[in-house]
Amino acid sequence: MEYFIKFNSYLNKVLLFFSGISILILTGIAAANMFLRIVYSPIPGSYELVGFFGAVATGLALGYTQIRKDHIIVTMFTDKFPRTINKILDGLNYTVNTIFFAIISWETYKWGMKIARTGEVSETLKVIYHPFVFCLAIGFAALSFSIFVDFVKLLKREASA
Repeated sequence: MEYFIKFNSYLNKVLLFFSGISILILTGIAAANMFLRIVYSPIPGSYELVGFFGAVATGLALGYTQIRKDHIIVTMFTDKFPRTINKILDGLNYTVNTIFFAIISWETYKWGMKIARTGEVSETLKVIYHPFVFCLAIGFAALSFSIFVDFVKLLKREASA
């Protein structure tokens, strides 16, 4: 159990580091584009690049956000339920979300493979963009794993209670 928690934490901190690098890159591109728009001419395809790096930044940070419980959660109805019902609902939620995001990760990976196989390129810059899609697949897989770890923690708490 402790191995799962430590591995999950390490994995998501590494992904968060790359998410931060992606934010720095997209910020640099956006700032350079604004400056060059005034001085000379804007960077061609900057909108496309900012979109790619924004997707990577968001995707790679999903698992870490789950660890910190920073996602939006609405509990105005479930707060009124008994504690036992809430634990059952949490377990159901973790199960469904683990499966859901694992499927999203797999389908995103398959989409990236299709793009790589067909040689599809971006519209403006004509660059291969399947690596960005694979980053999203990795982010969704990390989110799915983080939710699974939360489920295991819930089961462990129940077993020890």
